[in-house]
Amino acid sequence: MYKALIPVKSLHEAKSRLADSLTREQRKTLVLEMLHHVIATLLASNVLDGVTIVSPDPLVLEKAELWGAYAQREEVHGHNPALHAAALHELAGGATALLTLSADLPLLHPCDIRGMVELSHTHDVVLAPSWEGTGTNGLLVRPPLALPYVFGPGSLQSYLAEAKDLHYALYNSIGMALDIDTIDDLEMFHCYETEG
Repeated sequence: MYKALIPVKSLHEAKSRLADSLTREQRKTLVLEMLHHVIATLLASNVLDGVTIVSPDPLVLEKAELWGAYAQREEVHGHNPALHAAALHELAGGATALLTLSADLPLLHPCDIRGMVELSHTHDVVLAPSWEGTGTNGLLVRPPLALPYVFGPGSLQSYLAEAKDLHYALYNSIGMALDIDTIDDLEMFHCYETEG
């Protein structure tokens, strides 16, 4: 059973690196619009048995349920510990594989999800690097928690080190690579959106 897990910070902390360019309300709206897109894309891929959003924010959880995902209140503080706790829930619920991905992937396409799942049939771990090549925007592990969560700066190298004794693959696509953290990322998204 393939499940997806998406962590989302509290909206009042959302996209602080965009604070010089966008108001707090604009940043909250941006986060929710991207989350809606990611949930819709995951559901449209037709290769997952469920999508769970983990967040401390009641509005995020309310919207997630409205958009067809399961909502799980963040149980422990800290990005990676919260993901570990949520993954334990998914494992207890019968998940045999778990895709954890960023909530801020505006170019994500159902074929990206299908591509990662397809790779996972022959690999224990599938990693989707961020566009600059140092971060990780997607992590698919079979079984769940085959690797510890080490998201953060330079996470791709950390995951590669953790996966050294496992059969792993990299999945590269603009849909998985472009996450929105800075004004440059936002401008790049608008360029792709205009071209597309």
